[in-house]
Amino acid sequence: MLKHVPNAMTCGNLLCGCLGILFTMQGELVTAAWLIILAGVLDFGDGFVARAVGASGPFGKELDSLADVVTFGVLPSFILLQLLRGDTPGQPITFGWPLLSFAIAVCGALRLARFNIDTRQTDQFLGVPIPANAITAASFPMIVAFQPQYAPIVLSPIFLYGYIVIMSLLMVSELPLMAFKFKSFGWAANQIKYSFLFASVLLIVLLHYAAIPLIILLYILLSVLTNQREGSPASH
Repeated sequence: MLKHVPNAMTCGNLLCGCLGILFTMQGELVTAAWLIILAGVLDFGDGFVARAVGASGPFGKELDSLADVVTFGVLPSFILLQLLRGDTPGQPITFGWPLLSFAIAVCGALRLARFNIDTRQTDQFLGVPIPANAITAASFPMIVAFQPQYAPIVLSPIFLYGYIVIMSLLMVSELPLMAFKFKSFGWAANQIKYSFLFASVLLIVLLHYAAIPLIILLYILLSVLTNQREGSPASH
């Protein structure tokens, strides 16, 4: 019975994505954002549970990717689309620049397909993980709702289009990024990871929801600096 728990968690992740799209279409972007956060917890936990109960396998891996492309690819695209269109439910569909938001879904799917067959991504990621993109996109409606002083920045078309283009390219890039898989818990071997986690907690305490985009940016910058200093295994 326990062996079915990881797949049930993954299906919960998928259900969060489906419900999030529904809420987004009704203009409930904050609810959709919270569903992404919940899905992120399920996505992070299903692998741990699978290993704990001895249920890891190719079926779970494929199911996980199918769920992720909906929850962390399609749903963020809908959130960004609504932000670009002014978050007005029931608006007629118009074909224009806001549809560029679906580049997130397409590039997210490409990133997941590559991850499933790429044997180089055991100790690090190549390209920004799709959940990192989704959580960043989820932070935007939360910032608008709860920290309105930052709303003019988040709702700026230049900011949103810039985010879509840059994040889409980063997801399909081969930029080496840290993976939080600890072989040991000593400070010497993990000082960059521990420093990042400490800085992330501090940013959240100080900036709340507005900290999330900064944390993702810090994650990318630290990964780049670390790989420049040590040399990326992926390039060897």
